[in-house]
Amino acid sequence: MQGLVSLFSWSIDGVIILVYIIGTLLAGLAVRRYVKNVNDYLVAGRQVDLYLGIASLAATEFGIVTCMANAELGYKYGFAGITPGIALFVSMLFVGITGFCIRPLRDRGVITVPEFFEQKFGKRVRWASGVVIVLGGLLNMGVFLRMGGDFLTLIFGLDTGYLEVMMTIILLIVAIYTILGGMLSVLVTDYLQFIVMSIGLLSVVLICITQYGWSNLTENLNSLYGARAFNPFIGGTYGLDRIMVDILTGLASILTWQTMITRVLAAKDSDTGQKIYRSTAPFFLVRFALPAFLGVAALYYFTQNGGAPEREILALPVFLSNAIPVGILGLLIAGMLAADMSTNSSYMLAWSSVIYNDILAPIHKGQWSARKGLVTNRLLVAGIGIFLLLYGLWYPLKGDLWVYLQVTGTIYLASMSTILIAACYWPRANNWGAIASIIVGSIIPIIYLVMQQLENTQDLAIQIGPYKSTIFAFVMTALAMYVGSKLKDMVKE
Repeated sequence: MQGLVSLFSWSIDGVIILVYIIGTLLAGLAVRRYVKNVNDYLVAGRQVDLYLGIASLAATEFGIVTCMANAELGYKYGFAGITPGIALFVSMLFVGITGFCIRPLRDRGVITVPEFFEQKFGKRVRWASGVVIVLGGLLNMGVFLRMGGDFLTLIFGLDTGYLEVMMTIILLIVAIYTILGGMLSVLVTDYLQFIVMSIGLLSVVLICITQYGWSNLTENLNSLYGARAFNPFIGGTYGLDRIMVDILTGLASILTWQTMITRVLAAKDSDTGQKIYRSTAPFFLVRFALPAFLGVAALYYFTQNGGAPEREILALPVFLSNAIPVGILGLLIAGMLAADMSTNSSYMLAWSSVIYNDILAPIHKGQWSARKGLVTNRLLVAGIGIFLLLYGLWYPLKGDLWVYLQVTGTIYLASMSTILIAACYWPRANNWGAIASIIVGSIIPIIYLVMQQLENTQDLAIQIGPYKSTIFAFVMTALAMYVGSKLKDMVKE
């Protein structure tokens, strides 16, 4: 990165960011007086209407990590990197139109997916589901703070020694209003963050198109990658197995990813929940398309000017800090920071809700006072924050960031989506099948993650690849549900 200097201005861009952060904190803290019990804290009293649900879901699922991961896909694969966004868009639209699984889920009035499982399969399945959801969710979120810290450190032009400081600052800002205000604070700040994020991101995209020209960007892609930059089915770089993973994880996350499904469970009714999904579906395509485009723009910039970072995941922040003018850069960073705060707050709240509502259910049995429940949830959010800080400093990311998110997400996506579909539409599904699904669905991706870190098995992990292991996890989980349920029926007979 020799010769590249960040254009960030502390006197202009820094002031824009500071004003925004203060405004967000005040808005988030202003609603804490409305939080009276656990229901208010975790699902905002189930009073989320259509427009708030759309803004909240869109803002939550678009943080710095998502933007960096999707920009990396554009940087490495061109417009073929938008494929996961297409899979998510189609999946969300399908579920929003049909109500597949989410209608019976919302009609039961549950707070989490495992709570729904208890009604079908019993308390043990609920508890085990809660454990794998939290395990997969925390491992998935574990890189968020580090990636956010990397992004801001590079944007600000700071030495890498400031990474820990950036991570801590991000965590503290998010933790303050999330711990105190819960879902109400998250929803209010999401509204602000959605607006700022949209303005900042669209402004930068327009600048890139105006400055570099669409034809120059596409010609550069074609010269470097050829036709595979525009078609994921050819060239062998993206590949059919990866497309299958995009489809499987896309549908599974739409159905069971806690931060997504929370918006449905917090909606006023099932119809509103479906409308939120239908209306937000286009944004899930846009959240891949725009960052992927920025990745394409970064590739063009570095091709023309040199100075590309050694790690492709860092291409976006290095590009933005050197190519975007002062003022616009501050607005963009405020938008990106807004998105990251929204994502982190929602995720911390989502996993704390599962821990309290499902894993700790045998302890509190729904009998704790409103005050004790609130204090416990706030302590859980704080504990999750500390874990994220430590894990982010320790875990060495290998390969694509988006692939890591898919593999860790599969720890619970494979089993939870299988069990949810079976619970809703297969009358003969039972607790044996559910437990078998949880065990198989979580063990396969965990084994693969461990193999990546051990020297003796790293070569085998590379040979297998994350895509085949993820597909294998989904297939074997579905088979485990079928075989386990059939075995119990046979024993009964």
